[in-house]
Amino acid sequence: MNEKQTQSHVVIVTIAVFIATFMTAIEGTIVSTAMPTIIGSLHGVSLMNWVFSIYLLMTAVSTPIYGKLSDVVGRKPVFLFGLGLFVVGSVLCSMSNSMLTLILARVVQGLGSGAIQPLTFTIIADIYPLEKRAKILGLNGSAWGIAAVIAPLLGGFIVEQLSWHWVFLINLPVGIITMLLIWIFFKEKREQGHKVKIDYVGTMLLILVLLPIMLALQYIGTGSPLLPIGLVAVSIISIFIFIHFERKVSDPILPLHLFSNKTFVIQNVIALLVSGFLIGFEAYIPTWMQGILGLSPSMGGFAVTPSSIVWIFGSFWAGSLLKKFAPNRVIYISLIFLATANVFLLLAHVDTPFWYFLMLAAIAGCGFGLTITTTTVTAQTVVPSENVGVATSFNTLLRTIGMSLMVSVDGIILNTALANGAAQNKKITVDMMNKLIDPQTASQLPTELLPKMREILFSGLHNIYVAGAVLLVIALLLNAFEIKNKDILGSK
Repeated sequence: MNEKQTQSHVVIVTIAVFIATFMTAIEGTIVSTAMPTIIGSLHGVSLMNWVFSIYLLMTAVSTPIYGKLSDVVGRKPVFLFGLGLFVVGSVLCSMSNSMLTLILARVVQGLGSGAIQPLTFTIIADIYPLEKRAKILGLNGSAWGIAAVIAPLLGGFIVEQLSWHWVFLINLPVGIITMLLIWIFFKEKREQGHKVKIDYVGTMLLILVLLPIMLALQYIGTGSPLLPIGLVAVSIISIFIFIHFERKVSDPILPLHLFSNKTFVIQNVIALLVSGFLIGFEAYIPTWMQGILGLSPSMGGFAVTPSSIVWIFGSFWAGSLLKKFAPNRVIYISLIFLATANVFLLLAHVDTPFWYFLMLAAIAGCGFGLTITTTTVTAQTVVPSENVGVATSFNTLLRTIGMSLMVSVDGIILNTALANGAAQNKKITVDMMNKLIDPQTASQLPTELLPKMREILFSGLHNIYVAGAVLLVIALLLNAFEIKNKDILGSK
């Protein structure tokens, strides 16, 4: 246990971390459950990916900054600030009356999430020794399982009986309770006389690296290619300037020496690729259930519930496997599970029953638990102790970039399929496809057109999982390059 944290009440702090994880977990699941209804209410399937991507974008931009700040000013103030910002953003989301205001509110919520997600892992690393860390991460993952069971029921009830605006207000009491527990019980002893140095120039340069490239992803396929190309050019130029500057700074926002560690780099890139597959799975399976099978929002959310529950088992199993095998061997096992789930997705058709998705979701969940736990523990272990916060935030950053990149790509794939399908069928419009995705408005559509509309939606969703297969193949090939891995928990 880190000496800085010996005065903390470990059990209560762990509970607070679990609650924070639960808050972000239930938020994601409820938004996915409510999204078809939001689309039907605010009329914007073409903007659907922005609700997810702007949240991920802001999380990605702020994550490395929070990670560095947590190393120099402490975990507690940064974590409390992130929690407060997340709660404020949630309240603003609940007050939204248009797609634009919802997207703007998600900006604030995402900036708060940028602190919560990496700091939960970092605090666990601080208060638990290495041999117990994987198990605690597995327990922390149980919050996702609990949220997976509660969120579809709660989200479905709120959407059907009240209004989708209320799904965001759930974060208010949960966030306040978490902040109180951290404020009272998390004692963090800072070294006296330690001068805090914040790399402001490096921070701005890092934002110039991340923001343009992630914005470019949102504009691909929306019009002239000049804007995305220009944004990518700005990002590339900023990368070279950032590297040149960070080499000269005594306390850089992102220590470049971390990238000399092959295990650190490969494990984090694999986390990025798998997270890209994860967002396609979590965000669009409910759309499949509601738009193609015509199920309720509650049932749509339940389709991914087994994934979150079995994720817990995968996390526990990862801790056991890392005691026996090097991380790259554990990743092979995780990719087998994920590839199997993706094959089942690619074999699915318009009439595939609900239970089929429950089965493949359970398989995918094991793979997700193995991958995320392994890459997180590895990223924390192969760096010096003073860089644990930065390393954890970088791992979270790449996972967020992977999700943001693929939610944009998936949005383009789906929108293209819907537009092409509508163009080839004069009786079908994109607005009608909006209504199809929401079961409450699908009943207003002509019955004779439903089969064809479901085929159009199916083609778009199927192509999303073809893209997911490409990600998994790349991850498999990348993992093959790491023949000899650094031992983690006595692994061989």
